[in-house]
Amino acid sequence: MLRRAGDPLHAIRYPTSPSGEPEQHAVNLLDPHLLWPIAGAIAAGFVIGGEREYRASPAGLRTHILVSLSCCLLMLSAVHQMAWLNDAPQEVVRIDPVRMAHGILTGIGFLCGGVIFREGFNVRGLTTAASLWTTATLGMLFGIGFYQLAIFGAAATLLVLAAVTITEKRAPKRRVAHISATFRREEAVTMTVFAAMLTSARLSAISIDQRLEGANLEFSAIVNGYSEENAEALAAKWTADPSLAAFEIRPQQG
Repeated sequence: MLRRAGDPLHAIRYPTSPSGEPEQHAVNLLDPHLLWPIAGAIAAGFVIGGEREYRASPAGLRTHILVSLSCCLLMLSAVHQMAWLNDAPQEVVRIDPVRMAHGILTGIGFLCGGVIFREGFNVRGLTTAASLWTTATLGMLFGIGFYQLAIFGAAATLLVLAAVTITEKRAPKRRVAHISATFRREEAVTMTVFAAMLTSARLSAISIDQRLEGANLEFSAIVNGYSEENAEALAAKWTADPSLAAFEIRPQQG
């Protein structure tokens, strides 16, 4: 392989024979233009995956490293097509890493969908899916030799993920909970009475559903204004209420 100083990775020129066809040659695996992209992709996957591993996300350290490394290797193979298509005439080969990038992102979309799952009323794994998508992007950037953009992207991604702790503590947000209560049918509790119980605990009902099953009347509500203090006060009040057969207070996870 020949490469002039200052040329980007995709500008590597392969020697040709007098007939114009590329010469037979083996890829040098110790070439720094192959080693540095791979090392950078592994480092980016390690840093981002380490943060996700620390937060016990569905996809952790090894997953992020493998995603970044595989994307980098695929882009390197696309950039260095002349190294493994040396039997084809040079005028026929068209190096187009964009096509490889499209295929990678399509596959990563299926992988990201696998880490998103529903847990009750909560949807979890969205941040991990986004981090996998970003890690794949960083691996592709390292693969095509955009080192500065890849390093900046890795640092920005880590900063965004690390800032979650700060925003969760200081940023104002609306806390929602799902509350259900089962009353004995002979108590004749109405929806208005149930809403008043929630209001007395400083909880505002967004919606209330009711269901009659056998000898029990069940109310379920989505409430706003949830806090641990309000939930404990309501739980203590309902525990001492003999008309209640069962209740559940479940906060919605962010």
